[in-house]
Amino acid sequence: MMKPAGQWAAADAAREGDRQPLFAALLAARQRTLALLTAYEQALGPALQVPFSPQLNPPLWEVGHIGWFQDYWIARNAQRPLGDRADGDAPRPAGRLPEADALYNSSLVAQPTRWQLPLPDLTATRAYLEEGLRETLVLLAQTTAAAADLYFFRLALFHEQMHAEAATYMAQALGIALPAALPGAVRSGLPRAARRAQEAPPLHLPGGAWLLGYERPGFAFDNELAAHAVCLPAFEIDARPVTWERYLPFVAAGGYRDARHWSTAGWRWREAGDFAAPRYLRQRGGQWQQRRFGHWRPLSIAAPAVHLSYFEADAWCRWAGRRLPTEAEWECAALTEFPELVTTAPLATAGNGRYEWGQVWEWTASPFLPFPAFRAHPYRDYSAPWFDSHQVLRGASLATAPEMVHPRYRNYFTPERNDIFSGFRSCAIAG
Repeated sequence: MMKPAGQWAAADAAREGDRQPLFAALLAARQRTLALLTAYEQALGPALQVPFSPQLNPPLWEVGHIGWFQDYWIARNAQRPLGDRADGDAPRPAGRLPEADALYNSSLVAQPTRWQLPLPDLTATRAYLEEGLRETLVLLAQTTAAAADLYFFRLALFHEQMHAEAATYMAQALGIALPAALPGAVRSGLPRAARRAQEAPPLHLPGGAWLLGYERPGFAFDNELAAHAVCLPAFEIDARPVTWERYLPFVAAGGYRDARHWSTAGWRWREAGDFAAPRYLRQRGGQWQQRRFGHWRPLSIAAPAVHLSYFEADAWCRWAGRRLPTEAEWECAALTEFPELVTTAPLATAGNGRYEWGQVWEWTASPFLPFPAFRAHPYRDYSAPWFDSHQVLRGASLATAPEMVHPRYRNYFTPERNDIFSGFRSCAIAG
């Protein structure tokens, strides 16, 4: 039996609701963006200069890009009422910042180039964001509540929320302190200490036909469509993401030095980085510590293992005689009603009875590929350029905005990424 979709209230409202919840969500997303910007300014100064990294964007470019994206797809988009049938390349007026396309269009400006651009300063960038949001909200008040009319408002909302989560990853990577509670997120930062709890037994699912993908009315990302039936074998899956208590024995057993547990690509990655333990983890005085936004803290072994690459998740599964679930298995388990409620995991932010998720993004065994009948939406660079090279993650992290927490949402990253708040759960064919 499937869990009622109403459980994901914030995500349902963002995808299917009328203008009122969308208006509130846009304000909350901007509040979070500005709070992050203030934290960055306090740590880095108004120039927001950080060392170059192929995994990051300059913070000043990031916030300008958020404003540009909203302006480009809403105020400057004459085809906005067409929704996902609009022509993404239709001509646009210059807008309030005539050079904005040459600075902030991520489809045209390569990532290394973004570090060399003559960007507006922080004061001008804040003004650009403020003016753009004001115009967006006026236009939202003037539009109808039809799905097509609201499509680009929803797209701009989700885009800003994704960038806020990315800014949280960047703060973790750079050791930038963040406020204890950021607006607009489920819970900022990394998991706090959790109670030591006995591991829940795996869940057993009978398999059969499963409708994979988003099938409700309202907004959907193009890569979530079209929903289609897949056949699943009977399988068992962990009720919770793998904790440090389960993961660290693999480290202690020399798993990072034993090629037998790694795929060929994974072993190449491990050798290139000479990893001996997960990122942001160290041992001092026989105790494990985890770095959280620039500070080393005692590791809570009952918390989900986090900052793991796909290669590390896959290697642990091989060592443990398990495997990663496919995204269809993950989705099936997340949307199946189980009879018992688990109350021993205070950090869980989502779940359906015994299946808990929402603390870390979870790697799956599925490469990021289009579903059958895939059709690119107007923002064509959202999905299509990343097929084949990325791996699907499901769930959410503690830095994910509530409107993004949906069991059908497909996140995706390249398999070596371990700066994101990513973990995993394991799976097996039912015996």
